[in-house]
Amino acid sequence: MLIGIAKMAAQSELLEAKRVVDYRELEVRSYISRCTSAFMPFQWTINPYRGCEIGCKYCYARYTHEFMELDPEIGFETQIFVKQWNPVEFRRELGRIPLGDIIALGTATDPYQPAERRFQITRRMLQVIAGMRDLRIGITTKSDLVSRDAELLRQVALHNHLQVKISITTTDADLARSVEPRAPSPALRFAALKRLTAAGIKAGVSLAPVLPMINDSVESIENVTRQAVEAGAVSLDSGLLFLQPTARSVFMPWLESTHPQLAGRYAERFSSSPFLRDEYAASIRARLNAMRAKYGLKADFFNMPQSVPPQMGFDFIQKSTC
Repeated sequence: MLIGIAKMAAQSELLEAKRVVDYRELEVRSYISRCTSAFMPFQWTINPYRGCEIGCKYCYARYTHEFMELDPEIGFETQIFVKQWNPVEFRRELGRIPLGDIIALGTATDPYQPAERRFQITRRMLQVIAGMRDLRIGITTKSDLVSRDAELLRQVALHNHLQVKISITTTDADLARSVEPRAPSPALRFAALKRLTAAGIKAGVSLAPVLPMINDSVESIENVTRQAVEAGAVSLDSGLLFLQPTARSVFMPWLESTHPQLAGRYAERFSSSPFLRDEYAASIRARLNAMRAKYGLKADFFNMPQSVPPQMGFDFIQKSTC
């Protein structure tokens, strides 16, 4: 017998079906979830959708479909749940957030994925947030659609603390198309970043995840950093590849197909932990620090950590991506 979120998913109304993707409306218990981990840089999370059509091969959030007893590998990117919209309730929840706490929008789904063009839940949320005061809001996306809301984001920033980060892992269009198959090209993302900063919005780039021996060279990191600065970025952060089981089941077949010479080395590195640690983590941290120093970038507007601390386990990820 299905219970909880699985029952709600099973009973959800079909809103629209594309050739590959189904969109369903999902009943909402709450829009804002508490992050209880002391290691996480934010205290609250908002995810306008469940599932993500962008389909990044390394996505750690696929496991969230398991809670609904759905396929985390394929279903996560083909069964997208659109949260029912109630602006009164959303505003009420925002009003209960303690001043000074950070709210992260888009921790387990991209808030500007293709579904946003149709349903505009993210935009509706921002319209409510724009009428609030002194909130600390962080938005992360891989989509150039974020620039659609440049004026709205400017209004949000008038009376709140806002940071927008566009996730760009590489300037190599072919690599990006392969590992992030339905994300806009890096060029489109840099262009969106430029439109945001031209509108007066403080924005930066998140080079995450770093993939060993694929996008971790000094040259690759500097290519992203340089173009970010040219687009007006004021910050650069990063995070290492995290391969928990559902992510690994998608990422490793992709790796074996596209970079077979690396498959054995990845299998060895991730044989005992889903995290990359120790010397490798330190070397990437040093490269990012050097790039920030060279180009005058901050690590983060809200003093967030550069990456997930190595001591944290999968329970931390589950609690922070509701």
